[in-house]
Amino acid sequence: MSEETREVIETAETPAVESNNFIVQAIKEDLAEGGRCEGMQVHTRFPPEPNGCLHIGHVKALVIDYGIAEQFGGIYNLRMDDTNPTKEREEFVEAIKDDIRWLGYDWGDRYHFASAYFEETYQYAIELINKGLAYVCELTPDQMHEMRGTHDTPATSPWRDRPIEESLDLFKRMRAGEFEDGKYTLRAKIDLASGNWNMRDPVIYRIKHATHHRTGDEWCIYPMYDFAHPIGDAIEHITHSLCSLEYEDHRPLYDWVINNVSVPSRPRQIEFARLGIDYTVLSKRKLRNLIETGIVNGWDDPRMPTLAALRRRGYTPASIKNFCERIGVAKNPNVVHWSFLEHCLREDLNSHAARAMAVLRPIKLVITNYPEGQSETFTVENHPDDPNDTREVTFSRELYIEQDDFMEEPIKKYQRLYPGNMVRLKGAYIVTCTGCKKDEEGNVVEVYAEYDPATRGGNPPEGVKVRGTIHWVDAANCIEAEVRLFDRLFTVEDPDSASRDYLQHINPNSLTVLKGCRLEPSLAEAKIGEGYQFLRLGYFCKDKDSTAEMPVFNRSVELKDSFSK
Repeated sequence: MSEETREVIETAETPAVESNNFIVQAIKEDLAEGGRCEGMQVHTRFPPEPNGCLHIGHVKALVIDYGIAEQFGGIYNLRMDDTNPTKEREEFVEAIKDDIRWLGYDWGDRYHFASAYFEETYQYAIELINKGLAYVCELTPDQMHEMRGTHDTPATSPWRDRPIEESLDLFKRMRAGEFEDGKYTLRAKIDLASGNWNMRDPVIYRIKHATHHRTGDEWCIYPMYDFAHPIGDAIEHITHSLCSLEYEDHRPLYDWVINNVSVPSRPRQIEFARLGIDYTVLSKRKLRNLIETGIVNGWDDPRMPTLAALRRRGYTPASIKNFCERIGVAKNPNVVHWSFLEHCLREDLNSHAARAMAVLRPIKLVITNYPEGQSETFTVENHPDDPNDTREVTFSRELYIEQDDFMEEPIKKYQRLYPGNMVRLKGAYIVTCTGCKKDEEGNVVEVYAEYDPATRGGNPPEGVKVRGTIHWVDAANCIEAEVRLFDRLFTVEDPDSASRDYLQHINPNSLTVLKGCRLEPSLAEAKIGEGYQFLRLGYFCKDKDSTAEMPVFNRSVELKDSFSK
């Protein structure tokens, strides 16, 4: 083993990802003396398909791909898997790149497309035909399904022994566009009796007369992913192709392709358990269906598990990467609680999010003994860890408080405003509730209180214990806003279960829109996506739907951390 290789392996003992997971151990073995990658630089790739936006499951794969390469002092590629022209669009290509950059990853000049290798992939298919390892088949998908055999009987195809010259001629004519979609396929000639269905002469090319987002109408035949994937890895000299566990049964086909065409390198596929999260689905097909049926309002709807949605909701790159790193790398499928992702966000935002006061369901509080027309200013901290970071808020006779901070007839242990009770107005004064005003239907429309001028700053008189503290905004100096509260999109833990119709378990209360909320005026200057802690209410960020007249804020996560308990 060379000294350089030994240094790479020793350095990998202090990784960005878990140091002793099975992938790391396998790579160390490959780098060691006599291993298949001896003397090589570790090279991984992230191959998203641009048929939708990245979701949190893709981020786990990205963190592993990038983290492993970084851990071994290697490099990684970004490669768009654009082999299906009917679903892929340039807008998704750009969205994926934007999301990855937002997370803080950089692929440098190692940016590729599977479509860039269409000519090489086609020539490798020709090579297989010439070796008698591929043939043109005329079975339709239904016929192929009928003739696929059982676990005890082999599959069959009347075209398996088609002469090499005939398959070559037909395949070239397929490329030339002579045949309609579905007329022919090119199948690998492997083993019709294999116990692995993926090895029973899989289709590696099909006819699709569709305009490709990059190659236009240059091609009308397209390689299947299982054929294009290993070839792209080999062309880019990927050493380790890290895939989710669903591709474990595809690995023999991956190796078969690598071993039977003259590709320039021999990458190794290693699988890890894909991410599962409760109360959500991570299938792009199902996510797309949520959009098409109008259940959500696009890929960036904050109830979706996509990166675009999480960004819009107020999740940070640090919280998402921390989540993916802390759940680790496993061989067996597991389901992670969404509350743990929230926990990671809460940890991050608590460390740097500025504090502000906002009233989401306002009711007016009138300080009856405060002089009319008078106003004063209080200096409050933007963050409890930095006493020098402050802002000013105004205080006057009329304030807004939360509706549930007043009860005319309090329940047991209720410590907020009710007639005769004393509370602290955060950072301002101690007030005592004196009553309320109701409308004709008996609803409380105003709350009344008296303040103690000697308690400026919220300090109670000596010997007096004030149990409740509530937040407020100055009615004379506040802004109106719309606030959107989000809950789980599904009402069951496993909506993705094969036995369930996930669309039948949509949570009708997954979105609550509050109008007429009252916020500190400083929040009018908040930047889109910037996180704030609204005191006692949770973490929020400004949404892209905001206008100069009506800012809109999304609740990122509540303050209560059920996961840590």
